[in-house]
Amino acid sequence: MPDKISFLFIGDIIGRPGRKILKKCLRSFVQKLSPSLIIANGENAAGGMGITEKVGQELLDQVDVLTSGNHVWDIKEALDYISRELRLLRPANYPPQNPGRGSYVFEEGPGRKVGILNLQGRVFMEPIDCPFRTADEELEKLKDITPVVVVDFHAEATSEKQAMGWYLDGRVSAVIGTHTHVPTADERILPQGTAFITDVGMVGGYNSVIGMRKEQSIQRFLSGRPQHFEPGKEGTLFSAVFVEVDLQTGKALSIRREIIAEEKSGD
Repeated sequence: MPDKISFLFIGDIIGRPGRKILKKCLRSFVQKLSPSLIIANGENAAGGMGITEKVGQELLDQVDVLTSGNHVWDIKEALDYISRELRLLRPANYPPQNPGRGSYVFEEGPGRKVGILNLQGRVFMEPIDCPFRTADEELEKLKDITPVVVVDFHAEATSEKQAMGWYLDGRVSAVIGTHTHVPTADERILPQGTAFITDVGMVGGYNSVIGMRKEQSIQRFLSGRPQHFEPGKEGTLFSAVFVEVDLQTGKALSIRREIIAEEKSGD
């Protein structure tokens, strides 16, 4: 039997409702799965867009590493926080003068290390540095430390996410898509041993439009005008994937979705 290491990757946490759901649901998954590492995308955790130090520390009391994406810059105080907190990542392919870092190495114990790499897509998003070339550069450093590397690819286009999965197949343990907040049903292990899913989903109100109040989202489409959005509070949606990896080879052994979806919050 291979020596295994496992991780639970939790989708985008949306505002206070998402943080409440995380606190309510996470313990049962930890008891059931006993993951070696818990990763969550926290870029929308404060008010639905952005993150603050208070919110970040609240989340890091429950998970090991926070990834992010384009909304990590939405609240100004995050600029100082992300420059100090090693466990809060921003996409590595933002221009290098930005604060923060795009990768982190988690150590569960001697010889049990996991590299986490955060990248952002460019299709329908900001025209930042190439995520594919940045992945090559970052992996040169991470693979010298550990064969186990997990990538959060924060991107809009399904095609770009799938292309990244194939590009990194056999070179990383997992490519997990975030950003679109809707869990996809295409989890698989690619031929060279990389676990992949187009989008892991989100943690927030189930009766919502990608985590925001459905009435506000509908009004935005009806009027065509900018609309103030607030996180949806109705129902419970907790979306994650659980991945097991061979510690020696870095190849994925399994991937499965772990989802709680309830019309009512149960509060």
